[in-house]
Amino acid sequence: MDTTNNFSPLTSPLSPAGRRAEPWREELRKSKKNKERADIPRVHMNELDPEYRSHNNEEVNLGLTAEQAMQEAQRCLDCPNPACMNGCPVSINIPTFIKYIETGRFLEAAKVLKETSALPAVCGRVCPQEKQCEAQCIHLKMKKEPVAIGHLERFVADYERESGQMSVPEIAPSNGIKIAVVGSGPAGLSFAGDMVKLGYDVTVFEALHEIGGVLKYGIPEFRLPNEIVDVEIDILRKMGVKFINNCIVGKTIRYEDLHEEGFKGIFVASGAGLPNFMNIPGENLVGVMSSNEYLTRVNLMDAANPESDTPVLIGKKVAVIGGGNTAMDSVRTARRLGAERSMIVYRRSEEEMPARLEEVKHAKEEGIEFLTLHNPVEYIGDERGRVKQMRLQKMTLGEPDASGRRRPVAIEGAIETIEVDEVIVSVGVSPNPLIPSTFQGLEVSKWGTIVVDEATMCSTLRDVYAGGDIVRGGATVILAMGDGRKAAAAMNKAFT
Repeated sequence: MDTTNNFSPLTSPLSPAGRRAEPWREELRKSKKNKERADIPRVHMNELDPEYRSHNNEEVNLGLTAEQAMQEAQRCLDCPNPACMNGCPVSINIPTFIKYIETGRFLEAAKVLKETSALPAVCGRVCPQEKQCEAQCIHLKMKKEPVAIGHLERFVADYERESGQMSVPEIAPSNGIKIAVVGSGPAGLSFAGDMVKLGYDVTVFEALHEIGGVLKYGIPEFRLPNEIVDVEIDILRKMGVKFINNCIVGKTIRYEDLHEEGFKGIFVASGAGLPNFMNIPGENLVGVMSSNEYLTRVNLMDAANPESDTPVLIGKKVAVIGGGNTAMDSVRTARRLGAERSMIVYRRSEEEMPARLEEVKHAKEEGIEFLTLHNPVEYIGDERGRVKQMRLQKMTLGEPDASGRRRPVAIEGAIETIEVDEVIVSVGVSPNPLIPSTFQGLEVSKWGTIVVDEATMCSTLRDVYAGGDIVRGGATVILAMGDGRKAAAAMNKAFT
């Protein structure tokens, strides 16, 4: 099998126009009928054994083999009007990269991904493809499983990295215009990648000591290894993006300072790192903390190590409050740190959980308990002020609320008490108010998010654009990246 990059620029143009008319593409379509392609079963990715993986931080998903990837790529029908692309916030040319995989031209597939995505190996792992591109796949109309687009994206990115032939996207000549990016999470990295390609002088300012934002502090190694994030960031460095860590914009350096240093445009992607709590009795007890604090300390500060300067509490009976991906990350982390009983406590039913189905599946396989239709109303402490119990209100589901999910309703008198020694609260986040409060003239919503024009991501300050959680108040990696791309296109248009 030939897996080398053996297309010349003449036979393999990377611009979307004319791709479907390429001779090799036409021959591929004729090689197998659509019914034959549709009848190929979807590939299933291999995973580590649940008992083994629940005691370490090794990545759970093992990826596809080349043979699996090529077989799965055959399922793509190469639609004339690919609906899957409508579901991709960063506009990856999905049929083209998949057809390259089908023919074994994996490095060409990687180039297609990098045209629009700054983080293909990351997105292949944590993007909710089942709600984005795969949700639009034509196979669903035929009552079949969608093409495993996410698995294929991960395969291509991993193949390129492991081959030692990492390509760097083409960069336009420098235009001398300095652009500042606040925050090195997915929105900031996506914006930086697009702007540096266009010839801008881009500097990313990160408040923490590690570059990567939520990709580093919020997502555990068993789901997204730091090494993967570092490789993606290194490509951006090679493209010319500069990174400055331990720098808090709004405190270490002010809005006015950025202007004095010659920055002509600013993209704010500072995220939403302020944790929400439920304001119930006992939340100030020792052993009750936010998922933000818990994951940041474990992922970035080596807090699981008892020799650490700031060790985290290692609970034996751990309850995580919430039903999103962050809650799943927290409860699965607690299991790996030695919890004998790890519980998800969620006020709605499992069907209403916002977490990815894959994360719920993995958690159950690892022995996590799910106490659905339960809501904490009080935490009870011991004589030393440490949490020892929680009181749970049993719930039922009523009519749908504004979110479209059925509203949880308390069952009068149905209260139970459960023993716990650690509680991790994962009920949402709010934007840190530092940027909104220090950039004078910036319009802020009642939720503390920066108000922007949805078409351009431009704020009420004409040189300030924003995207990701600081605008959305909490969203997915891929939606944040989409914001970064949209802001880059709009800012470039404003400068040209």
